[in-house]
Amino acid sequence: MDAGEKRVRAFVRVKPTADFAQDMIKFGPDNKSIDVSIQKDAKQGVVDNRPTDWSFHLDGILHHASQDLAYNTVAKELVSEALTGYNGTIMCYGQTGAGKTYTMTGTATEYQHRGIVPRVIQQVFQTSARSLEPTLTIRVSYLEIYNETLVDLLCPGRSGDGPLVVVDSPRGVYVKGLSLHPVCHEEEALNLLFEGETNRMIAEHTLNKSSSRSHCIFTVYIESHFRLCSDVKCVSSKISLIDLAGSERLSKTGSEGQVLKEATYINKSLSFLEQIVIALADPRRDHIPFRQSKLTHVLKDSLGGNCNTVLVANICGEAVHVEETLSSLRFATRMKWIMAQPVLNETASQEGMVKVLEKEIRLLKQELAVHDCLANRSWVSYNPLTDNQIVEIKSQVQRYLNGATDEIDIVNVRQVQEVFKQFKVLLRQQESEVEARFRSKYLLVDKNDFAAVAALQKAGVDNVDGSVAWEEDGRHAGTRTTHFSSRHGGKKSRKSNEQPKKEGNRSSLSGRDLDFLPKPQSIISTKDLEVKEGAGKQEAADADAELSKPPPEEDTQRPSSPPSKPVAFEQFKEEGGSELSRIFKENKSILNARRKRSSAVAQRINSIKREMEDIQKALEAQKQERWQQGEYVDEKGQLIIDEEEFLLLMKLKDLKEEYRSGRAELQDLRTEIQYCQQLVDQCRHRLVSEFEIWYSESFLIPKDLQEALKPGGNIRPGMIPINRVMCLEEDEQDRFERLQETTLPACPASVSFYRARMKTDQKHSYARTMSSLEQMKKKPGLVRAAGKNKSLSLLHIT
Repeated sequence: MDAGEKRVRAFVRVKPTADFAQDMIKFGPDNKSIDVSIQKDAKQGVVDNRPTDWSFHLDGILHHASQDLAYNTVAKELVSEALTGYNGTIMCYGQTGAGKTYTMTGTATEYQHRGIVPRVIQQVFQTSARSLEPTLTIRVSYLEIYNETLVDLLCPGRSGDGPLVVVDSPRGVYVKGLSLHPVCHEEEALNLLFEGETNRMIAEHTLNKSSSRSHCIFTVYIESHFRLCSDVKCVSSKISLIDLAGSERLSKTGSEGQVLKEATYINKSLSFLEQIVIALADPRRDHIPFRQSKLTHVLKDSLGGNCNTVLVANICGEAVHVEETLSSLRFATRMKWIMAQPVLNETASQEGMVKVLEKEIRLLKQELAVHDCLANRSWVSYNPLTDNQIVEIKSQVQRYLNGATDEIDIVNVRQVQEVFKQFKVLLRQQESEVEARFRSKYLLVDKNDFAAVAALQKAGVDNVDGSVAWEEDGRHAGTRTTHFSSRHGGKKSRKSNEQPKKEGNRSSLSGRDLDFLPKPQSIISTKDLEVKEGAGKQEAADADAELSKPPPEEDTQRPSSPPSKPVAFEQFKEEGGSELSRIFKENKSILNARRKRSSAVAQRINSIKREMEDIQKALEAQKQERWQQGEYVDEKGQLIIDEEEFLLLMKLKDLKEEYRSGRAELQDLRTEIQYCQQLVDQCRHRLVSEFEIWYSESFLIPKDLQEALKPGGNIRPGMIPINRVMCLEEDEQDRFERLQETTLPACPASVSFYRARMKTDQKHSYARTMSSLEQMKKKPGLVRAAGKNKSLSLLHIT
């Protein structure tokens, strides 16, 4: 297929009717032309210069055509080209009630009357099954444009992520936030299609009992990966199947209220679409207003873009609709004048790119070796350093630092990197040694830990501004052994790895919040710390041993009446649900810790914000005062400010940086809180569901079925509802499905179609039943189960 320009293909499909206007609509012998003629209206007078005859030439006319013939004529070739890497678009246009939705999706009850979309899905998966070399990755999406609002039909309850937005990118137009669903089988794709169809907006008016009130776009994304030839590029394409809402003449439909509002949006978007088609057909137009509506923006690539485009104009053959028929035929004729440029969508695979880069590296190494040979530098090597070379560089760095040599021999970049690496290693060693020396003599105390500071003050060690301290031998040192910061000019050591920290929380202690205090042996000694740690470990071991003790043996005799659920729930948490209960409590404690941490960070951010506002007010006052007294500038014309204003500016800059870091930390904490909340909810749901299963199996199942529910029995505990324990015969639904497969009304290829349809019906039947039950529960005076007038007992999990 040539990648050059080609025109958009346009077909006409006539809706079958018993009142076809044969004297007004005539088809050409080539089945590609259609002539429309109307009689002059006598009410317009003698002078009537309006045209009465029109002739349209298209790519084909589908009159009394079956769904199979329509698909083979319109879409089969386009889908075949899409499987080779060319994008494709099929669009149905026409007045309301002309058969657009029937052409695009068909009927979901009969396999033979399915439309273009199910047949496209079937052709894609059948081709994928027959293909040997490429591996196809297929995804689908379903978009609805209702009253200029984008809706994801496959995620109708979507919330929290913001509205869907049309985005222009270098690779084309896409809808940000639209869900893409990977599918592996034809049945999965059809199930998504039927699910989306049930979420569409439809209404009833005079001309159509099931009129689509929105434009819908079902897109199939195809990616082909070749396994045998890794250097072959990856091929990707998409097939956009567009079902446009029908144009409406309000005098004929009689729409009112919400239907009238929807018709206004539909006619407006279709009017903008026709303007885009006229602009694209005019080669002199430089600007195409695609952003006039959501529909035209989404169809930017499909109309005159890089894909094969096919239009199906659906018309009605009755004489009363001849004006709408002429409008649809004019639109189809204009579409034929649009030039498209289909291009092959190829992207290099990762394996192929690696091979290309490795080949380029080899060539560059050869070229560099030739250059070194010509420059008498053939002894230079660009390979990774050996162990002997690393040892030699390390010794040279040591001699350089000791002053034994003034130069380090370097011939390539790898040696430069290794020299800096050795410098970094030596620096870290020195830092560790200095920190170890200080820690052997001083204790690291947090200023914000008031309990620790109070304990040290009570024992005779002052705070950071005090002058009384203790040495390791317990002797009073007076002012000679004062605080570390006073002896070393206020410098603070970095936090060591031995500082305790909470799991999952980043420490907010800065360097100014930590101080080294001399280590008082009489107050806290290393031996005492070891004893306390040992006691803590012993307590933890005792707790673990207590939790790991086997539960007491239960009495084999079942109680005459089952205990209440709250009592049984406490028993369940001690026996079978002990692990779930422990996990639930741990997750909840982590969640509470994250919330406390988030509250503290939020308070710190608020205090910083208030301080920034005060500084800004002070700077504004300084500016007003400088403006009243006159401003000073230097020789270059730059403004001169005093030292106080400069310090305020620097402080404001530091506060802004601290504010940004605090906001980032708060955002991370909120994300962690949300994740922890989900874990807590999952644990709560799992705990309750496991309890229900345990309660039913322990107290409600008859004794004669207990043997079957044991680990060696034929029934897996918890998998069979109580009301079906006594009826374990063959499932009628399974028998019906097998019978349906053997006696299908069509070919075996229809299995996926009918299965997807049946699953969708079952899902919506279940939803309707549950909704009816909820409504029944809300009705007053409803008699409760077993005639008991008792309130429901709820399990409160904390």
